[in-house]
Parts: sequence; structure tokens; C-alpha cells
Amino acid sequence: MLCAVGIVIRVVLNAVAVWIATLIVPGVDVTTDSTGKKILTLVIVGAILGLINATIKPIVQLLSLPLTVLTLGLFALVVNGLLFWLVSAISNALGAPFHVDGFWAGFWGALVVSIVSFLLSIVVKDRGD
Repeated sequence: MLCAVGIVIRVVLNAVAVWIATLIVPGVDVTTDSTGKKILTLVIVGAILGLINATIKPIVQLLSLPLTVLTLGLFALVVNGLLFWLVSAISNALGAPFHVDGFWAGFWGALVVSIVSFLLSIVVKDRGD
């Protein structure tokens, strides 16, 4: 049960981070008028983001390791931006009204989500540690 609670907390933290990105970054939008639908969309996007980060991201990071080393880690930001853009494509395919308008919006959105997620994970602990 503790593991399920940790997953729910992580999804909620991702949803809050994506919400803050929609407020700050032009081109990262939840395109619905209803507050309930916005919250549901953000939770869905938070879950998709968590799945992408747990499954696809490690593989892409491993494959891009030579470029990441060559660019002294900066290519990892490009990978994060592309994966955030992928989250938008997957959420659109599932019918969630979340849109990232291109690479640069994805790049800056991923950067904001990473920073906010990091800060929130310091404040909110999702484990019994």
C-alpha cells in the first residue's frame, strides 16, 4: 500500500509541475475551460510523464550517452525536451487536451517541470524514510 501511495504522490507532484509549466512557458497549454477537466488532464499528463520517465527515458539516455558526454551534459536537456514533447503527443492521442507547440516549448517546459518537480520532491516525501 505504501508503494501505491508513493506513486499517487509522484503523479500529483508531476501534475503540479506541469500546471506551473503551463502558467510560465508559452506554447505549453491545457486547452479546456472547465477546472475539473483541467485537473483531470494534468493528472493524466502527470501519469504519462511518470511512465515515460520510468520506461523510455533510461533507454534514450543510454543511447544518447556519447552525445551527452561530448556536450558535457547539455544534450540531456534536449532529451528531456523531446520526451516532454512526446508526452504531449501521447496525451493528444489519448484525448487529453494538453499541447506542446514544438521543440522549444517542450525544451523550456521540461526544464520548468524538472526544476519544480525537484523542489516539490524536497518538500514532499513520498517514502517512509
